[in-house]
Formats: sequence, structure tokens, C-alpha cells
Amino acid sequence: MNTTLRTEGLSKQWGAFKANSDVSLTFEPGGRHALIGPNGAGKTTFINMLTGALSPTSGRVYFGDRDITSLPQHERVKLGMTRTFQINTLFLGLTVLESVVLAISEREGLFKAWFKTVEQQKQAIDEAMALLGTLKLEKDANTLTRNLPYGKQRLVEIALALATKPRVLLLDEPAAGIPSGDSAELFEVIADLPRDVTVVFIEHDMGLVFRFAETITVLVGGKVLTQGTPAEISSDKRVKEVYLGEAEHG
Repeated sequence: MNTTLRTEGLSKQWGAFKANSDVSLTFEPGGRHALIGPNGAGKTTFINMLTGALSPTSGRVYFGDRDITSLPQHERVKLGMTRTFQINTLFLGLTVLESVVLAISEREGLFKAWFKTVEQQKQAIDEAMALLGTLKLEKDANTLTRNLPYGKQRLVEIALALATKPRVLLLDEPAAGIPSGDSAELFEVIADLPRDVTVVFIEHDMGLVFRFAETITVLVGGKVLTQGTPAEISSDKRVKEVYLGEAEHG
């Protein structure tokens, strides 16, 4: 499979307002792909159509070779597309490990079972600990989620998303509300996720975008203005005019 996810002419319109117009994008397997643009550019609307939260007015969404345009959100999760925004509110009263084990058990259909075998329980715990290790959360495994700083709570949210074993992970401003010193650490963890996970993220912090993205798509007025590598985007005069301005972007 040469592409994990792609869209063809994806558009969303409410009356005369066009939130997205003819957006055709391809997301390569294992890529780190950022969506940027000014407020109202249509970034979140586009993500909502990818996940099935919104139905497009026209256009198609493909997961690999499969047309998923009409597929419900929960079926897209089963296929391997997960968005942190879709994950339920964090289990603040559970430990980090308990939360992730619960998510793994639900994925495996064990959540509603009257009982679990000792072996099933051990497998879920082992998988959860390995996942926490990937996100550098293993030392917090037995900490109540409510007692974690906000940045680490965002990592737990990503852990719950990864527990679904996604092939595509969609992140809508993962660093929002996190102190700048912690946001870089968060993105380092995201960048180091296994390469069998394609990461697509919306982010307003251009320092983070230019440091961690491999491909950047710029949306303006619901349309694709341009796409390229961080070096190409940072030197594009059109991008500077409509979005970057004089902001430092590394």
C-alpha cells in the first residue's frame, strides 16, 4: 500500500459558506504530516471529514484502497484511524496503567466480559506497559491520572488512542494549553512513535511544526494553498504573506 490515507476533491459547504473546497491530499505511510493555516482555514473541518464526524458535500476519502467516505466513525477506528479528540474523557480516577489496560480490553472485546483469564489480563498489562514505555510514561504507570500535569495528561490521551492500534493518528493541536518547554518534549515523543503509525496533526506553533513535520500542507480559505517540506514552506512567499508573516519559524 503506497498511501495510508487520501482524499479526492473533498469539499464541505453550509449554504453559501464553503469550509473546504476540492481538497485532494495524500498521506504517506509512517509520515509526519502537519496541517497549518490561519483561523478559519478549514483545518478542523477537514479532519472531521477524515474521521467521519462530518459528511462531505462532495469528494471521497480513501483508507488504503478502500473508499470510506460513508463509513461511520467507530468503523474507521476499527480500520485503524484514531483521533485523540474522539477518545472519551480521561479516566481521572484511575491510574495511568489502569486506563490503558481498560482501553486495550475494550479493543479486544474483553471490556464487557463477565470474567477475564489471568493470561488475558497479563497480556493486556504487558502491552499497556510497553505502550507507556514508548511514550515515556512508565514511571507514571501507578499515578492517578488526575494527579498528572496537563502535558502528561495529553500523553495519556495519546496512549489511549494508540491502544486502538491505529495506522493513522490524527492530532488536533496536541500542544494546546501546554507550557512551551513541555510542548517540545511532547512532540519529541510523538515524532518517535513507531513508523507503522502515520501522524497527521494540526498545530499553530510554527516552531514545533517546522521542527517535527516532514510534510506541511497549508490551507487558506478552505483550499490547499501549497504543500512541501518545512524548508520549502518556510521560503514560500505566498505562505509568508498569508500566514507566517514575520513569525520566527526556526
